[in-house]
Amino acid sequence: QVQLIESGGGLVQTGGSMRLSCTASGRTFDSLTLAWFRPAPGTEREVVAASGWFRDDSYYANSVKGRFTISRDKAQNTVYLEMNSLKPVDTAVYYCAATRGGIKNFPNDYTIWGQGTQVTVSS
Repeated sequence: QVQLIESGGGLVQTGGSMRLSCTASGRTFDSLTLAWFRPAPGTEREVVAASGWFRDDSYYANSVKGRFTISRDKAQNTVYLEMNSLKPVDTAVYYCAATRGGIKNFPNDYTIWGQGTQVTVSS
């Protein structure tokens, strides 16, 4: 059973940068698609960025394109979310999640979740 542990959240000023990490324990990331979610108005959680295993592809929400980058270190069983040009609207609890197969955009399609890490962007 995979367990996901997020880290790297905290307080940053508008325009600043922050990197979130999500490390898996219990087994490796092999064959798992990994994603970062955050709460959004009108929905429980929205996908911010996702990293596919089979095609090594990635997905970004329109609101973060050009500012956020998802990457993974397979040797360290860790996925990262590099966040630049942060805005107050990015303030949220960020959750790491994993699923089998390709990239999926809905939280119900992800079966493994981390506990979340708080990101606060001050204006």
